[in-house]
Amino acid sequence: MTRTHIVIVGAGFAGFHCARRLSKLASSHVDVTLINPTDYFLYLPLLPQVAGGLLNAARVAVPLTSTLPDVRLHLGEAQAIDLDRRSVTCVDAEQNSRDVSYDGLVIAAGSVNRLLPIPGIADHAHGFRGIPEAMFLREHLTRQVELADIADDPKERAARLTFIVVGAGYTGTEVLAHGQKLVSSIVKSRRRLRGVTPKWYLLDTANRVLPGLSDRLSRTTDRVLQRRGVDVRMGCSVKEATADGAYLSDGSFIASRTLIWCVGVRPDPLVEATGLATVEGRLSVNTDLTVPGRPEVYAIGDAAAVPDLTMPGQITAMTAQHAERQGLLAAENIVATLTKQPRREYRHHDLGFVVDLASGAAAANPLHIPLSGLPAFAVTAGYHLMALPAGRLGVVADWALGAVTGRQAVQLGLVTAANVPLDTAAPELPRRTV
Repeated sequence: MTRTHIVIVGAGFAGFHCARRLSKLASSHVDVTLINPTDYFLYLPLLPQVAGGLLNAARVAVPLTSTLPDVRLHLGEAQAIDLDRRSVTCVDAEQNSRDVSYDGLVIAAGSVNRLLPIPGIADHAHGFRGIPEAMFLREHLTRQVELADIADDPKERAARLTFIVVGAGYTGTEVLAHGQKLVSSIVKSRRRLRGVTPKWYLLDTANRVLPGLSDRLSRTTDRVLQRRGVDVRMGCSVKEATADGAYLSDGSFIASRTLIWCVGVRPDPLVEATGLATVEGRLSVNTDLTVPGRPEVYAIGDAAAVPDLTMPGQITAMTAQHAERQGLLAAENIVATLTKQPRREYRHHDLGFVVDLASGAAAANPLHIPLSGLPAFAVTAGYHLMALPAGRLGVVADWALGAVTGRQAVQLGLVTAANVPLDTAAPELPRRTV
C-alpha cells in the first residue's frame, strides 16, 4: 500500500491528540509529520501553578519525541499554506525556510492573545499563553515584593503590592488565585512587610466571574475570591494602562506595577492567511471537521469554527475539552477515508469543568454535579493527572514538596519582558500569504 503523508500544524490539545491517535491507528501505512515551534506539548491548564511557584515549568511540558515516537517532528513555525500545491512553508528557530508537502493536512494552529485597542495595554500589560510568560510572571511577582521590601516611599510600596488581573474567565481566575498565594507567602517571609496585605483586583466587562461556565461555578469561585480579599469588579475594565497603574472604565485609577492580561484569545494569524472562509475568525469546517471544498484538509481546535450539533446554530467553544476530542475524531476520520469508510460528525456534550483556586480550594461540576471545597479540589487534581499525557509522578512530587516547603520564590532572570511581548501574534518574520 502506498504510504500517505499527513501533516499536522500545531501541537496543542487538538494537534497533539490527533497525531497520537493517528500514529496508533495507522502507523503501518501513514507517515505523520507534526509542525510545531517547540518540541513539547504544553499542558496549559496547569500553567497557573507554574506562575504561582507550585510547579516546575518542565512538569507542564510534555516531550513530543518521546510521547509520539512514530511521528516526525518538524521544529518550526508554519508561515504559509499553499492549498493547490499541497505544501506548508515553515521557518525554524534559525530562520531557515522549508516547504513540507502533504497528502492530507490538519490545521490545528491554536490561538494567540486577544488584544483590544486600549492605550498602553501592549506596552504595560503581561500576557499568559506559554511557559515563558508563566516564568516571567512568577519572577515579576517575586520582584515586586522584594522591591516593596526596600521601598522607603509608602506609596511606592503600596503600588508594588497591588496587582490587577483583567479577565475573569478560566485563565484569569486561576492565575490570580495562584499568584495571590505566591505573593502572600513571600510577604510573610519579609520582616518589614509583616502585617501588610497585598491588594488584588479582578476586572471583567461581564456581569459575573467565569461568565462562560455555570452559575453555580461562578458563585463558588466568587465566594472564594471575596473571602480572600480580592476586589472583584464586574462590568469594569481598563481604559488606559500606564507604567504607574491603570485607569478604569468606572473612572477610578489603581496605582500598580502589575497588570495581567487574560481577556481571551483569537485564532493564530495563519488562519486568516489561508484565504479560506472563516466564522468569527475561525476556519469554517463541515461537521466531519473537513474544510468545505477541500476534503484533504481538516481544521480543529481553536483554529476551527466547528458546528456544535448539541447546540444548533452555534460553534464549539475554544476549550481544551473540545480541542482534544476534535483531534481524536480528525485522526479517526482520516483513517476512515483511507479505508473507504464513512467519516463521523463531531458531537460532544461537555462533561463539566474544574477550576483550581489554589491551596485546597476549587470549583468543579464533573458530569454536572456541583462541588466545592476539598471534594472539588480532589476532583480537579485527579482530572489533571488523568488528562496529563506524561510526567504525572513529577507533578505529584512537586505538589507534595510544595505542601511541605512552600512555593518557589526566587528570581533566576531567565526570561525578560522583551522576550514575552503581549502581542504574541507579532512574528519575528513577516507572514506570507497563501
